[in-house]
Amino acid sequence: MKTSTQLRHTLHALDGQSYKAYKRITGTYSCQSFPLQIAHVQADPFATPSRLRVQIPQSIAAYPPETHAHPSRNNALCTYLARQFSTAAHAGSRRNCGSGKSGLIDIDTPGQQVLERTCLFVDDEQVEARFTVGLPADGRRARGLDAAAMLCDDLPAIIAASLTYAANDPGDVRRYTESCEDADHLRAWLPAQELVAFVANGSILPRRSGIDDRPLENAMPFRSPPELEVTVTVPNRGPIAGMGIPAGVTLIVGGGFHGKSTLLNALERGIYNHIPGDGRELVVTDASAVKIRAEDGRSVAGVDISSFISDLPFGQDTIDFSTENASGSTSQAANIVEALELSSHLLLVDEDTAATNFMIRDARMRQLIQAEPITPFIDRVRPLFADCGTSTILVMGGTGDYFAVADTVIAMENYHPRQVTRQARALAAVDPPPAEVEPGIFETAPRIPDPDTFNPGTHTSRRRERIRVTGPKSLLVGRDPIDLSAIAQLIDASQTRALGAALLHLRRTLMDGRRSLAESVTHLMREIERYGLDALTDHPRGDLASFRPQELAAALNRHRPLRVIHGSH
Repeated sequence: MKTSTQLRHTLHALDGQSYKAYKRITGTYSCQSFPLQIAHVQADPFATPSRLRVQIPQSIAAYPPETHAHPSRNNALCTYLARQFSTAAHAGSRRNCGSGKSGLIDIDTPGQQVLERTCLFVDDEQVEARFTVGLPADGRRARGLDAAAMLCDDLPAIIAASLTYAANDPGDVRRYTESCEDADHLRAWLPAQELVAFVANGSILPRRSGIDDRPLENAMPFRSPPELEVTVTVPNRGPIAGMGIPAGVTLIVGGGFHGKSTLLNALERGIYNHIPGDGRELVVTDASAVKIRAEDGRSVAGVDISSFISDLPFGQDTIDFSTENASGSTSQAANIVEALELSSHLLLVDEDTAATNFMIRDARMRQLIQAEPITPFIDRVRPLFADCGTSTILVMGGTGDYFAVADTVIAMENYHPRQVTRQARALAAVDPPPAEVEPGIFETAPRIPDPDTFNPGTHTSRRRERIRVTGPKSLLVGRDPIDLSAIAQLIDASQTRALGAALLHLRRTLMDGRRSLAESVTHLMREIERYGLDALTDHPRGDLASFRPQELAAALNRHRPLRVIHGSH
């Protein structure tokens, strides 16, 4: 292994040469008793920055075993260290020292949610960080002296200031690890209590803005209605009280701007753990929960939406429904069925993003228009729970018809929740809605992806298969885009990158024309659970983050050329 002194000498010799001369530093160097690997050197100063990796032995890093003893604590510690590295790198980077990305030192920085990431790993042997460096340049000439100072002086200082236990606040480490351990305990506790979500008293739910996910300053702390308050003992905080949302059908009602959607959005994000200080650390939701919305224009491949929609014009088949341009109602029906296909136990629906004609038909409209192909969701929401065990939480401010089918009704007034189930039922008894139609059958034939219709290469060759990330929520499979903008619980660009890698891995290893979509996705998730996200790529990357099977299936379902083969029931 070469030394950091040799790296410095090499970089000094490269000063003023063509930028491509930086390729000579690719390799592994001993840097203060731990290896620094320069895995990939960028082609020019405007290209994606160079990829580096450092591995610090625990004899130097010295993290106590209890800080990373199991996945909850490990993910929390890795999130904390990535944020610490990012802060130190921002303070220590030599920005504005040349062309393009010159002087940049960066890592895949976590936001408010705690996700497993490939940028940082901790185990009993070492701490590993993967990050990027923009090697300095004048035009397209290497600034070797600045590069030597970055890699041999600045970088070791950043690592020492952020990745060793001695450099960090033990109290902060403890808060991160204990908070995530408590949240995972809560989420695992829900099913035995027949709950689908929990919101701790004192939680701060409002966010600063639609583009700032930090808690709103001076926001009103959440307080559970007495009728829904439950107490649970978690490993670190001990007993905590909050609102438990029971399984079944729950309505969140109230006037505009009183906190209905804010509560639902917090539940939507409750599938993830949150960093300390976020305000939602003890807001947890069933891990399989899916936000459902109308999605005009999406493609649908062979989905049985007949429980919701039948007798479409021109004899269009709704048992094997396919379209390149779904309407609001057909897309929402497909989104529900696809969620059930992945065994989701909770649907989250906000009337503001739902198709009105899919959600409700009042008595007058039913009398006037009887030849209606849509069986509205109000007629299916109870069979979904009774037959499939799938609960629903709906934000509903425009109609009281759902009072008759709800198990629980929560009214939001100035961000304060009240339990109003008894009053809602009394109103429903005075003016009952039309009788329910016959329950639908939600069991459908397995959908098997046709591998020939998922082509990550060109339309004529697969020799150069690739899936590119073209935006925070968009992919390009060969020449075909996948729009993921409607997938509300996809929250990080690193998840999108991981989904792209997962889709390519699916195509290469699991799409054989025999496995169903659900089987392929489940198999891949087990592989990731066993080997980590590195199983998805040919070389170690530091820019991937974990995702759920629901988001992976959603991405595959939105590939426009996809066609499916139906298996037997």
